Amino acid sequence: MLSLELILLTGSFLILLSIGIARFTDNLGVPTLLLFLGIGILAGAEGPGGIHFNDLGFARSLGIVSLILILFAGGLDTQWSSVRTVVFQAVSLSTFGVLITAGAVGIFVSYFFHFSILEGLLLGAVISSTDAAAVFSVLRSRNVNLSGQLKPLIELESGSNDPMAVFLTIGIIQILVNPFTTWLDIIVLFIVQMGIGALGGLVFGKLIIFLLNHLKIYYEGVYPVFTLAFAILVYSITSIIGGSGFLAVYLAGILLGNSEVVHKKNMFRFFDGMAWLSQIGMFLTLGLLIYPSHILPVLGIGLTTSLFLMFVARPISVFVSLISKKFHWREKAMVSWVGLRGAVPIILATFPLMANLPNSEMMFNIVFFIVLTSALFQGWSIPIVAKLLRVDAPWQHKRKYPIEFEPPRGVDTELIDFIVPYNADMIGKSIVELGLPDDSLIVLISRNDEYIVPSGGTSLEAGDTLLILVNKQNMPRVREIFSEQKF
Repeated sequence: MLSLELILLTGSFLILLSIGIARFTDNLGVPTLLLFLGIGILAGAEGPGGIHFNDLGFARSLGIVSLILILFAGGLDTQWSSVRTVVFQAVSLSTFGVLITAGAVGIFVSYFFHFSILEGLLLGAVISSTDAAAVFSVLRSRNVNLSGQLKPLIELESGSNDPMAVFLTIGIIQILVNPFTTWLDIIVLFIVQMGIGALGGLVFGKLIIFLLNHLKIYYEGVYPVFTLAFAILVYSITSIIGGSGFLAVYLAGILLGNSEVVHKKNMFRFFDGMAWLSQIGMFLTLGLLIYPSHILPVLGIGLTTSLFLMFVARPISVFVSLISKKFHWREKAMVSWVGLRGAVPIILATFPLMANLPNSEMMFNIVFFIVLTSALFQGWSIPIVAKLLRVDAPWQHKRKYPIEFEPPRGVDTELIDFIVPYNADMIGKSIVELGLPDDSLIVLISRNDEYIVPSGGTSLEAGDTLLILVNKQNMPRVREIFSEQKF
């Protein structure tokens, strides 16, 4: 039996190696998480590392815990003001879209390959969810942005379709294990799980906001720890009472992320780090489970199914789910193409293995191959397809400032930035001449990659980025001052 020290040494080394390699391969256009999976394979039994790992129970448990943290962090990072206009379309994609994808793939593999219709539907359910982290890691590495409402739509769809995929997978496994289970039972189970999950997310989300704002703990570092424990509590209680714990966690994260709570920025950083740690650990562990020699026999069915998923099943699900005229066909085509598969399908592929279902090992290897081809082929080509479909937009670099401001609860003040336009009336004027409201203050000027602490006599130049502390009630007046142009 390996010692704890050796396990810790191996785990920490693989994580550091993964991050180091990702740092130097950031511009290849391949999802970073795929590199973590590759390192796990190389460290596995058939790789140079030679680590024999076949504990499916541990891998499944790690995957569930990781998914809790990833969904909660994704909810925190979801800006309701950006996604609320596409909620209906995103929910349609994450429910009907997932169902159509699973059904299309299920019928395809059961007709052309040696799978029963239920086994085919199970395979379709396992690979039906998409991964936003994989998509946006490619876009960030290649400095590509998406126009219009594409980005919030893809973000919300990818964050909310995992619960549906989990439900379908567990439901079909239940039918396979217990033949007396009917589709009516599954429909009732869906309504109950999603209903309790949504209610649990809303109730627990409100509760955690209340508790965070009334705890008044002296030690600031306790707040993220408390929130972490609470997120796991949300999943556990909701699941125990028969709801979708994953849906509850995601909704609770959205509520918390879009509410006024103490130490919010520190909490965001904490969960961003936890999400990355979860994804790295999850992909490394799943990589250790892979035996490359077992992938070779399923290359044919894996490649055929992957192509069908990319060019038939996913497009059908997107165009049917987005049947309204709100999105142009080019935007729908882009949503279809960015349906990358990530860690969740591989995690779900361990469920049939744990249930000892026939063909479950073959299914696991097929799912891994589909995830691999999706990340390599679709991931690499996302920037090219965005340009061809004319849905790309200029990349907006997020400026970082040497100071931060987190308003105390109840203080209606915000730190914002404004860029001085090249035809602005304020060019050449001193700050004192602008006539800003009394409770608005320019605290920093970014000019030619340098930072200037201004005084009342500091003159403004075209292209200056001003960091302004402003009362939200005076925001319209401040915007009016900055929109004045020379004639």
